[in-house]
Amino acid sequence: MPTIAEKVAAVHRAVEALAQKKAVIHKDRMQCKRGCHACCIDGLTVFEVEAERILAEFANVDLGLPSSSGCVFLGDEGECRIYEARPYVCRTQGLPLRWFDDEGAEPIEFRDICELNIEGPALEDLDPESCWTIGHVESILQALQLEHSGELRRVSLRDLFGEISGD
Repeated sequence: MPTIAEKVAAVHRAVEALAQKKAVIHKDRMQCKRGCHACCIDGLTVFEVEAERILAEFANVDLGLPSSSGCVFLGDEGECRIYEARPYVCRTQGLPLRWFDDEGAEPIEFRDICELNIEGPALEDLDPESCWTIGHVESILQALQLEHSGELRRVSLRDLFGEISGD
């Protein structure tokens, strides 16, 4: 029986594979590359199960000082210092995103994309299958979190830095 950490890693691998396919579809508009960190903002939170994966994989790595701007895990050249274990939200950044608001009588679809990748066909004209639809993976991570602790606890990425660095 796989552990929760193994299940989270499997979710991340599946997200990575699908996100890469969608990135190929949008290769002409995608400006994302190593060092691009416009989407790497401070204040992000992740489910505890994703936080534990980061802690486990980077427990013995000296990450130096935390970034003073953007995500605490950005390096001096804007690179992600936890790239292999980065959380789900970071794996889909840059892609055209779509999600639904079902609060009203009928669901309303919304779309967005990183401002660096805005050039290209209008978002509303894109085939829905070529966009990253928010919701399904979040539900899987919620279920793993509930399986792990019975609570939907989230952790700040900034708080993890101190645990890894020993501060």
